Amino acid sequence: MTWLNPEQVRAAFWQGGLLAYPTEAVWGLGCNPWDQVAVGRLLTLKQRPLHKGLILVAGQWAVLAPWLEHLSAPQHAQLTATWPGPVTWLIPRPPGMPDWITGGQSTVAMRLSAHPTIATLTSILGMPLVSTSANRSGRRAGRHEWQVRYWLGDDVDCYISGPTGGAAQPSTIRDLVTGTRLR
Repeated sequence: MTWLNPEQVRAAFWQGGLLAYPTEAVWGLGCNPWDQVAVGRLLTLKQRPLHKGLILVAGQWAVLAPWLEHLSAPQHAQLTATWPGPVTWLIPRPPGMPDWITGGQSTVAMRLSAHPTIATLTSILGMPLVSTSANRSGRRAGRHEWQVRYWLGDDVDCYISGPTGGAAQPSTIRDLVTGTRLR
């Protein structure tokens, strides 16, 4: 059972904190996507370059909907065919999406997750989370809370306990325009 303190989560999130939480296959590391300082902290902790971009994840369609309005009906149909689920889509960059999320690229990565912890988190926050694997770049991703706590320790402001979804691999990544599978 996931243990989640909504007040603690909100406080950490709105104060620029980093959150660690279970996802479909591995533990995720996230923060407020509109807080450039928080995103910078996350990138520094992970030792991840900005140009790679980051994933936005939510557990409710409504949380991502404002960033999907520019898409065509066939593109929406592609998303709804795989969401919610472990498919991350590279979507044409919507107006107003910051460079610190896209890495300056013409796309943004988004996923509508079926994982209950992500659904609860984004419901509490009312917005998507930055979501990347909870590890330093180039190292294996944590599948257990104890691993993430050992590797990242007090650099994470809020740990949300619970099991991963049991998937063997991280989410598939596909390009919405070309249909190409990237991972």
